[in-house]
This record gives sequence, C-alpha cells and structure tokens, in this order.
Amino acid sequence: MYQLEINTSPNSRVDMLHSLNDFLFKTIRNNKHTLIIVDEAQIINDYETFEELRLLLNFQLNNRFLLTLFLVGQPELKDIIIKIPQLNQRIGIRYHLKHFKYEELKKYIEYRLQVAGCNRPIFTEYAYKKIYEYTHGTPRIINNICDLGLVMGFGKHLSTIDGNLITEIIESEG
Repeated sequence: MYQLEINTSPNSRVDMLHSLNDFLFKTIRNNKHTLIIVDEAQIINDYETFEELRLLLNFQLNNRFLLTLFLVGQPELKDIIIKIPQLNQRIGIRYHLKHFKYEELKKYIEYRLQVAGCNRPIFTEYAYKKIYEYTHGTPRIINNICDLGLVMGFGKHLSTIDGNLITEIIESEG
C-alpha cells in the first residue's frame, strides 16, 4: 500500500484490504491498470508471503482482474511456485529467459545502447566475442560486464570498448 501511495491508517487487515480494493476500483474507473512487480521473488522464503501475493489476485470484476501480479526471479522461482498449487494454478503466463546466442547478445546490447540514446557502435566485434565467452549469454552478467565496460571506457576516455578492455574487466572480476 505504501508503494501504491494509498494513504490510510487501517485499524485491521480487513480495513487495509478495503482500502486496497477502493484504490483498485478507482484506478479502473480512471482507465488505468495496477501492476505489482515482485523482483527477486525466489528469495521469498515463506509460504505466507506467497499466499498473500496470491490473495491479491482475488481483486477482480466479473470480466477482469483489478491488478496484474508480475513475479520475476531466478530459475528456482519456478520450483518454488510449483510447490504452491493454489498460486501455480493462478499464473496465466510463464516465461523463462534463456541464455542468448551470440547474435542475440549483440542485438540485445545494441538495443540497450539505443534506448539509452546511443546512436553509434560502442563495442567492437572482439568485445562482443569476449563478452559472450565470459557470460555464456546470461543477460544479468551481460548487463554487469557491459556496465563496467562503459564506466571504465568513460574513465579512460575511450570512444569504443574493445576486447582488451573486456578482458581486463573479466580478469579483475577474478
């Protein structure tokens, strides 16, 4: 409720649920939709928290849900959810992001640079190869190594990030 900026002082759990319900109806009336994202959901270590998240999905009209719950996490999240049948049954869409192939890695990095406002090549072909060798196409590791490459490249006043700099970063990561 804090993150949704619902400013009430509920005296009980029921009051809190009523306030949330009112907020969700108001949002729908304003032609908006509430999305709750739980990142790193695999670190939730108790059944009760997953049960509370599942109960959020009870906020619905006859023809639509009043909110969307988006659980994001490492692959072990899938195993956790399978062990909670009531939650598992309520999940409408599941997606597991797989490791990128080499060409996908290049397109991914180029896309992220474009979204950030970059309109020229930053990483050399050799840099892409070193990134791929090190990350095996794992998105989170790709992000980390590229971020470090950009920061170090900026610090060294480089116009492009080459494979030598990526190798230097990889070796410093140990």
